[in-house]
Amino acid sequence: MKAKEIREMSAEEIQRRIQEETDQLRQLRFQHAIARLENPMILRDKRRLIARLQTVLDQKETVEG
Repeated sequence: MKAKEIREMSAEEIQRRIQEETDQLRQLRFQHAIARLENPMILRDKRRLIARLQTVLDQKETVEG
């Protein structure tokens, strides 16, 4: 998901997406600890997506006041 797509979302949608992605990351980490993931790069991609979502959310909150 690109930053442009994220900026088009509302703050509530972004928060919901952050929660979903965080839950998925937690599950993937658990799976990775038990048995190696087929593609461990998914962990990095999830972390970066969460950071991107959080950054855009912070920007929206700053603008809104």
